[in-house]
Amino acid sequence: MKLDWLFKNVTVIDGSGGPEYRADVAVSGERIVDIAPAIHTAAEQVVEGNGLVLAPGFIDVHTHDDLNVIRIPEYLPKISQGITTVIVGNCGISAATATMKGEVPDPMNLLGEQAQFIYPTVNAYADAIETAQPCINVGTLIGHTALRNNHMDDLFRTATESEIVAMREQLRLALSQGALGMSTGLAYASAFQSSTEEVMALAEELAGSSAVYTTHLRSEFEPILDALDEAFRIGRHGKVPVVVSHHKCAGAKNWGRTKETLAFIDKMRQHQEIACDCYPYSASSSTLDLKQVTDEFDIVITWSESRPEQAGKTLKEIADHWQVTLHEAAKQLMPAGAIYYNMDEQDVRRVMQYPVTMIGSDGLPNDPMPHPRLWGAFPRVLGHYSRDEKLFPLTTAIHKMTGLSAARFGLAGRGQIKTGNFADLVLFNPETVRDVASFSDPKRPAQGIEAVMVNGVMSYRPEQKIIGRAGRFLRRQP
Repeated sequence: MKLDWLFKNVTVIDGSGGPEYRADVAVSGERIVDIAPAIHTAAEQVVEGNGLVLAPGFIDVHTHDDLNVIRIPEYLPKISQGITTVIVGNCGISAATATMKGEVPDPMNLLGEQAQFIYPTVNAYADAIETAQPCINVGTLIGHTALRNNHMDDLFRTATESEIVAMREQLRLALSQGALGMSTGLAYASAFQSSTEEVMALAEELAGSSAVYTTHLRSEFEPILDALDEAFRIGRHGKVPVVVSHHKCAGAKNWGRTKETLAFIDKMRQHQEIACDCYPYSASSSTLDLKQVTDEFDIVITWSESRPEQAGKTLKEIADHWQVTLHEAAKQLMPAGAIYYNMDEQDVRRVMQYPVTMIGSDGLPNDPMPHPRLWGAFPRVLGHYSRDEKLFPLTTAIHKMTGLSAARFGLAGRGQIKTGNFADLVLFNPETVRDVASFSDPKRPAQGIEAVMVNGVMSYRPEQKIIGRAGRFLRRQP
């Protein structure tokens, strides 16, 4: 048998969290077929890996790429980081199952425009992924706000019994078609009025189907412990694992409190399954939200529908120029997007080091001037935090991007370099890998990523950019 690909003399970091080792790794078709100290079988293509690390393809567990992977199948921001799988539908907003009757509500407008929401079922969304054939794999959560939008005439109240029944029915169908779970974005105005009981009722549909409940908490500011407690109660009620999205303590008054939040998570993990994800930056990015407007930290406007010429300026600069208050300026800019410098670096490090924290980029691909995490999150963990700052060993960094994530989201056959697994692989230089995307120049591919393979197809080389498109839709495996 002639192999398709043979990676020779690579340092294998297999995604399990275990030690690295030197080996040859053989690929035939879409699978890894052999791993050994030396493989002498002939191969169509041989890749010499001296000094390079071979890792499982990175899994970005927190994205808003729902529509972009269909519109832009050669999806450079993610594949150029070594990401081979994205999980979409986070923060309560998903393209899958969403139907728009009128204007796209905030924050669903982060995903795209009304005409692009044309996937009323998971199967319809999956068909669109298979037709587009993006260069990366895609799995989806179902957004709670998307369900509310489909079945309610007013998002600024809690749902009625009959509306909850309709949402449950749609969620049940989505799960039967392979959705990975449900996400909420309870901090956003379009979901903030939903009661805990409303979410609990929906979470009941997740029980017993190895689905997950992921949540952008009701607050990441002062009431964060209450918000965590609510999330964990919902998880216990639904008998479902909880993933706390982009865990952070936002706002200057809240800095340092990850000591409290992580201690609380530790305590609750003795009774239920809990994990979290985070991105490696101390600034967040979202739509411009009046509740988050403050003079405690800088807020940079990334886009504005009413005043597009103000993009790239701080809210304070705009307010000073217009001679109005920050809140007045924000109102005039809306709808708009913003980067909030609202976190403390020590909190970011603490969360990243936490044993059950996975890495997610949370990038917003439709921002004209996106947060650099869209292009740089994963290499930033490998280069800046693991290699340069020695926050944790490279084996731990990769586990947080691969094996841990695949296990949490039930992605069978992915996340580890193992015979029989899918050949989602990334080859990188541990000495040079780094993020080069910055806040002022965010759309820049990482350095040190030498090759990315998806389902056995070589899909990215830095000098040739996209050279293969073999991504598929990943359904939850019960």
